[in-house]
Order: sequence, then structure tokens, then C-alpha cells
Amino acid sequence: MRDGFTNGISLLALLVLGLSAGAMLAEAATLVPYWQRISADAFFDWYAAHADLLVGFYSPLQISSAVLAVAALALNAIGRRPLPFWGLSAALSLVVLGLFFVYFRDANAGFSSRSIAAQDLPAALQTWGAWQWARVAVGTAAFAAAAAAVMRTPEGPRERDPVRRGGERAA
Repeated sequence: MRDGFTNGISLLALLVLGLSAGAMLAEAATLVPYWQRISADAFFDWYAAHADLLVGFYSPLQISSAVLAVAALALNAIGRRPLPFWGLSAALSLVVLGLFFVYFRDANAGFSSRSIAAQDLPAALQTWGAWQWARVAVGTAAFAAAAAAVMRTPEGPRERDPVRRGGERAA
């Protein structure tokens, strides 16, 4: 039963990490270029109208991906399974959260308060975009590590494949 629960949490972590990475990619690839094309007034108006939606979408997604990655790490540790990839995934998902506090919290507050001068907004958006691409890279690496962990669990495809088990074909 515990193995089934562990596998379920592991797969859920993989799914949510993938959704989080994809959502961050969409933000970097679509919203940032859009923000860079519109005027400062239009950007600040757009941000004021949508900031709560962004927080309401990204916060639960990124928090749950970190919680699930840490839970998968803990559950796999209890089951004495190999941990390196779950450890990496959990650590990277926590880095994604940490980046919010290191950079995005203050940057987003500047957008919300309109405390950035209009002439400084292009540079601020360029910086925000660079940080976002870093966050995309870290989130994608967390997802890839989770995928590697799921593929390497004892119940994963590699262990069930009779050709791969011990390098010999099972009779």
C-alpha cells in the first residue's frame, strides 16, 4: 500500500512540476514580450488588473510543486529507494520558490505600485525577463530530475524490462 501511495505522490509531483515549468515558460515566452511591446502606462494598467490573477495562479502551482517534490523525496527515503534525483528535484523546486523572495517579490511590488519610472520600465522588464528565464531553467531541471527519479524507481519501466534486469534476459 505504501509503495502505491509513494508512487502516486511521485507521479503527482512529476505532473505538477511539469505544469509549473510549462507555465513559467509560457509567462517568459508570451507575457514578457507582450509587456515589452506596450507602453509603460498600458503595462502598469495591465499589471494592476492582472497581478492578483498571476499570484493566484503561480503561487499555488509553485508551492505545491515544491511540497510534492519534498514529499516524494521523503516517501522514497522511507521506502529506501534511490534518492539522488528526488533530492535534486526537491532542491531545485525550492530554488524556484526562493527566487521569488530573492528577486520577484520586490520587482512585482514595483510594478504594482508603479514606483518604476516610465523610462526605466524597459530595463526593468528586461531584467525581470532574464530572471524569469533563469526560473524556467531551474523549474525545467526540477521536472527533468523528477522524471529521471520516476524512471529509476524499482517499479519503474527499467526494472520491469527483463532485458535490462542485470544485463541478462530473464528466462
